[in-house]
Amino acid sequence: MNVFTDANPSQFRNGSVITIGAYDGVHLGHRYLIAQTIELARPIGARSVVVTFDRHPASLVRPDSAPLLLSDTNQKLDCLRETGVDDVCVVTFDEKRASESATDFVEEFLVGKLNMKIVVVGKDFHFGHNRQGNVALLQELGGKHGFEVVGAALKSSREQGALVLSSTLIRHLIAAGDLERANEYLGRLYELRGRVEHGDSRGGNELGYPTANVSFSNLMATPPDGIYAGWVILETGIRYVAAISLGTRPTFYPSGGERLLEAFILELDENLYGAQIRVQFGRKIRDQERFSTSGELRSKIAEDIARVEAFCSTFSV
Repeated sequence: MNVFTDANPSQFRNGSVITIGAYDGVHLGHRYLIAQTIELARPIGARSVVVTFDRHPASLVRPDSAPLLLSDTNQKLDCLRETGVDDVCVVTFDEKRASESATDFVEEFLVGKLNMKIVVVGKDFHFGHNRQGNVALLQELGGKHGFEVVGAALKSSREQGALVLSSTLIRHLIAAGDLERANEYLGRLYELRGRVEHGDSRGGNELGYPTANVSFSNLMATPPDGIYAGWVILETGIRYVAAISLGTRPTFYPSGGERLLEAFILELDENLYGAQIRVQFGRKIRDQERFSTSGELRSKIAEDIARVEAFCSTFSV
């Protein structure tokens, strides 16, 4: 997969088939559109291209109500690489781009630089300044510039009531702690990435369960405080089962401590300080609780680990 920030028209002499969007999370609905893009590009010898942005557009256009993210840029690129798309254009979304009209974006960038032959978008797609661009405008411009518009029906869940799969829906599920449904719609395990930092060492010294204290971006969506069954992936790519704690540790800080992401990694006794790791969430085991003594907490952790092992042993990742 080729990743670029500004297109070289010479790369697209045979044209391109494009899909556009924030693609936050690269969930199953996104993958459905990308699969159509790839399928339409092959028979005409064109490049299949995902056009996305270096930040969520809402973070600039409406920062006070911008959504939390399901993936940072690096993770988004990793997920897009799995789809088999030829190219990903990561457009710099700045004040100039935010004020650009939908027509200018299509004519100057998509047609002028990418030689677009077909564009694949969801039927509710909007783009450009004040979200004035839509499928109808694309069809009008397609007639003028000779490209085809595929307004695809949005992919729905298998549930009764057929909820439309969207990043917004998945954020709601994560916020509610329903990681299993969120993971189903993502088509993968939800994960937070970060560096292992030094903590207060209570896990190892006082409880006998040393944890990796993982920093993570406050721009990312997080599940509610609690204990989760999941996995940790090291920089080597090796995956380990982990009991994951997200919260303020009320047993030690009853008046409220710093919100931390900690992972007790089973079957690993290794110093990870400074390492970049990926923490993947499988299922919520229980809510965060306050215990009267460290001994009570230690006993509960042992129960948690047994439940984590039971869940992860039957889960295929």
